[in-house]
Amino acid sequence: MRLLVIETATEACSVALFDGDHSLGSFHETIGRGHVERLVPMISRLDEKGKADMICVSLGPGSFTGVRIGLATARALGVAWNVPVRGYPTLALVAAMARSEEAGEVTVCMNGGHGEWFMQDFDAAGLPMAELSSVSPEAAAQRTTYPTIAGSRAEELAALLDRQPSGVVKTLPEAAKFQHLPEALLSEKLSPLYGRAPDAKLPSR
Repeated sequence: MRLLVIETATEACSVALFDGDHSLGSFHETIGRGHVERLVPMISRLDEKGKADMICVSLGPGSFTGVRIGLATARALGVAWNVPVRGYPTLALVAAMARSEEAGEVTVCMNGGHGEWFMQDFDAAGLPMAELSSVSPEAAAQRTTYPTIAGSRAEELAALLDRQPSGVVKTLPEAAKFQHLPEALLSEKLSPLYGRAPDAKLPSR
């Protein structure tokens, strides 16, 4: 079965195509912004323009716009190709990438919004041990972490800790590493993961 993976939740834009366990190609670029201009051309450069029997797409948390561009593209291709679309948590992919290099439990620390960091712990099997949280760097430094820290803010978090982690993996999620992600984390519910409460509040009466 051919699988197309789309990852646009961060400043990276990343796609990969698999046939079973075999990689048919991938592209990964750190672009900051401009996912809407880069994503579809990137997919079209894959074998048979990325045509697949199933699509997996990042649900975030991360870039508000990037997550929606990825979801909209995956849904559109799913309809055009008449194939299923599944979502996955971005931080789980980062944890899976770290586990592929450093065995064991992983704390993921990524850019959040308003100066905060997204954090989540994953066990040795790659499954989340607690809910995702969005915290200030100061709060992150007071929080318990696993021996391996991974993500875009891994180095900054490690520098704040009194006890240094045994492994620090500074990385952005990459679609080509998708096959390290536990299948149990795939979801048919294609809703963005926000990771923090909305800034807008209903007016009080």
